[in-house]
Amino acid sequence: MTGAPVLEITNLNVGYGLGEHAVRAVRDVNLTVHRGEVLGLAGESGSGKSTLAYGLTRLLAPPGVITGGTVVYHPADGEPYDVLELDDVGLRKFRWAQTAIVFQGAMNSLNPVHRISAQLTDVLAAHEPTTSAAQRTARAREMLKLVGISSDRMDAYPHQLSGGMRQRVMIGMALILQPQVVIMDEPTTALDVVMQRQILGQLIDLRERLGFSVIFITHDLSLLVEFSDRIAIMYGGRIVEEAPAAVLYQDSLHPYSAGLLGSFPALRGPRRELTGIPGSPPDLRGMPSGCSFHPRCPKAFDPCAANIPVLGNPGGGGRTVACWLHPVLSWGEV
Repeated sequence: MTGAPVLEITNLNVGYGLGEHAVRAVRDVNLTVHRGEVLGLAGESGSGKSTLAYGLTRLLAPPGVITGGTVVYHPADGEPYDVLELDDVGLRKFRWAQTAIVFQGAMNSLNPVHRISAQLTDVLAAHEPTTSAAQRTARAREMLKLVGISSDRMDAYPHQLSGGMRQRVMIGMALILQPQVVIMDEPTTALDVVMQRQILGQLIDLRERLGFSVIFITHDLSLLVEFSDRIAIMYGGRIVEEAPAAVLYQDSLHPYSAGLLGSFPALRGPRRELTGIPGSPPDLRGMPSGCSFHPRCPKAFDPCAANIPVLGNPGGGGRTVACWLHPVLSWGEV
């Protein structure tokens, strides 16, 4: 692993609504983010990735509700604490200063009637009110330079910047308070593949220079294989496999992971037929019995429809999987 834990998510459950009609969108998720690493979170739309991100930062809008679990944050100095138990004052200090998030459609998140300079310095004014206007402006210029934008664009409006530049501004805004964890929720979806690689390459370079951790959420597993240290695969609100990126790419254990890997073309090597995954993701209001993937799984057999596999360790290598093809793992016998 890259370093000591910075964020530990244990048995996190998130739902929408209450009572018998509640929808369980995140189910018993356990994840550890280590200091300085890039953790990729992949899965189809509706698998619970964004709900997990908004749940651990307590940004869920009603009727979203956290129904169980802990999210323990380990600051660079000080004692660990559970984010889910913070009051409003503590939560304000945690968000953006300790953990920042770049939302889906980030390049459309900038206020169209305010200049870039105002939007960057407002973050500093809110969290560091003792700094002077000159200090805030200097920090904003420095951050724009870090993300590859000339400081003479400080007074531009969002519509005067390209999509890639607006995306870089949002990343700069997320990093301006030097948080320990940056959550990126499909930040490059609206960009072409060349711009995606440029921005992600720059992000990894900034991570190496500044030392923050990244939770990178996307449905594009090919991006995660290239840029992540570890990858966790979500399906039906659960983590079904977690492994180092190179290990997952070369030897995935869960059929769903294999299906995701088989749905994008390789840039090198012999040509192969793209397989994809038949069917559609499960309806969270009425999940299948047993393993939620078994109606679509080409390797399903008798236990899959009857029992839910438990995420287990295959005996080293820092990987886990929840699949009845690996029954020893599921019973926790290793």
